[in-house]
Amino acid sequence: MSLRTLARTSNLPSVFNDFFEPWNEWFQDGFKNKAMTMPRVNITDEKDNYALSVAAPGLHKSDFKIDVDGNMLTISAQKEENKENKEDNFTRREYNYSSFSRSFTLPEEVVQDKIEATYDGGVLKLKLPKTEKAIKSSQKSIPVS
Repeated sequence: MSLRTLARTSNLPSVFNDFFEPWNEWFQDGFKNKAMTMPRVNITDEKDNYALSVAAPGLHKSDFKIDVDGNMLTISAQKEENKENKEDNFTRREYNYSSFSRSFTLPEEVVQDKIEATYDGGVLKLKLPKTEKAIKSSQKSIPVS
């Protein structure tokens, strides 16, 4: 079986370009770029706390929902966009809905009541403070023999 690509031989724009534009974007860029994607997460073990950074550009603070249930931390977001283009003889509407949800098991040494979250520059940052006991027990001196 061979794959054939149809090419337009004329440089003149097609009257259907505007109509098919949303579908062309799907097929030219591929579904992998348009499908819901899971944001990248970095977790750092710092002295007094764990730092969690979620790369989620294009969202607003109000788009996020952060829940703690038992020892499970869930970060989710959803965004809905509607664009409408009106001209004399036609109206074109585009809808976009995207969402994600990530869950993490919290270590026992995290003080759940003191978790803080900030969103700036497309990055959601969570500060997960450790208990005093965990901070003290993590400090060790190892002699060199």
